[in-house]
Amino acid sequence: MTRPETHVPDTLPAPFPIHGTSNIISGFGRGSSELGIPTANIPISIALHSLPTGIYYGWCKVIPNDKADISEHTRDDGQPIMFNNGTNLEKEELGIFPMVMSIGWNPFYHNKEKAAEVHIIHKFGDNFYGALIKYNVLGYIRPELNYTTKGT
Repeated sequence: MTRPETHVPDTLPAPFPIHGTSNIISGFGRGSSELGIPTANIPISIALHSLPTGIYYGWCKVIPNDKADISEHTRDDGQPIMFNNGTNLEKEELGIFPMVMSIGWNPFYHNKEKAAEVHIIHKFGDNFYGALIKYNVLGYIRPELNYTTKGT
């Protein structure tokens, strides 16, 4: 299977751009550990929920949430997750970065709820659970696909 060519139009078609700000929440822990693709999971807004499932592209910025307390949570799989709210982000990690966003059911994993997962095209030094993320979804790349394996 070849990767589809993504053409960015000069003028964005409706409903784009879609702007949003959200807290980064804990996901299932599969993006980094099982797939090698870390994602920032966000709650599904009304605008994101109305989109067809698939992969979208755009830009985003992670913003430390200095007003939230640092705390430890336990994920559904039993793993402890430190919500540091982005307070450990370095100056160069506070920029605007390209992103791809998966919106869907992750059929390979049989999710019961629609999820939004942002893969930021940047290597971060630490997690930033609890931080804020501002995002601009600019367009659609491809539909959600079901994979047969997790292999590379």
